[in-house]
Amino acid sequence: MNPLGPLSPGDRVALISASGPPTQDSYTRGLALIESWGLRPVVGEHLHSPHPRASYLAGPDQGRAEDLQKSWQDPEIAGIFMVRGGYGAVRVLDLLDVPALKAAAPKPLYGSSDVTAIHEFWEHQLGIPSWFTPMVATADLLDDPAAVESLRQAVFVPATGRVFSSPRAESLLPGTARGTLTGGNLSLLCMTMGAHGQQKPSNQGKIALLEDVTEESYKIDGYLQNLLRAGWFDDISGIALGSWKNCSELSDIKALCQELLGPLGVPIIWELGFGHGLAAQSIPLGVPAELIADDNPRLVLC
Repeated sequence: MNPLGPLSPGDRVALISASGPPTQDSYTRGLALIESWGLRPVVGEHLHSPHPRASYLAGPDQGRAEDLQKSWQDPEIAGIFMVRGGYGAVRVLDLLDVPALKAAAPKPLYGSSDVTAIHEFWEHQLGIPSWFTPMVATADLLDDPAAVESLRQAVFVPATGRVFSSPRAESLLPGTARGTLTGGNLSLLCMTMGAHGQQKPSNQGKIALLEDVTEESYKIDGYLQNLLRAGWFDDISGIALGSWKNCSELSDIKALCQELLGPLGVPIIWELGFGHGLAAQSIPLGVPAELIADDNPRLVLC
């Protein structure tokens, strides 16, 4: 199976969370959306199992890890939808059976925000691409028809050759870059740095996608400093910045990104239209693309 799909009506798909629990209303609406597309949802066994201590987690760590592991290894499941983010994906990473995951046939995995931890794990541990998309049991998706349509296209339309841009996109540093797409939620990329027993991932020649939500400028400053000092940006070929919903003033964040990332000397696009903002686009990670920072800033999948 193609790890990016597309899927077909009638396919069985898993609905799970490696992070936080969905609200009942959002879960019901998300389930209805999946069914309206002709897909057959299979709900993770532990999705509604309360964590014994932490209400911010969708069940115990082992249970959330088992839902992900079983869904990935089940040949009857054609794709996996993470129903929401929040926090908690980092807690399941060390509970996953990597050899068993590698032995299973790859399939599309959809999610963003806290799911960045899973995307990064898939990229570096499995070598498999995945989809950075709004989650199906969140208002960011369900109340935004444009975001719903972008996710629908990610699910049912072949990815190769697709072009991503935004009315708000702007070239901060002009140029053209080619490379494999990597990244996701900025704060999560910092959270997963320095995993025990793992070498620092190399992003040589890659295009970084970065976004975040509800973060002050000083925290974004610290996250970028962390990645810069750790060598995460070493030999990167280009950078696409997404939305910064409910963060500090956008002008402050834009100036900060120019100050810290501009010296890298690579093409940079501001507000390419992915992340938590309105009309968030669903973009694959781990695939080759071309970043074109000119008067018509865009990202083209190769």
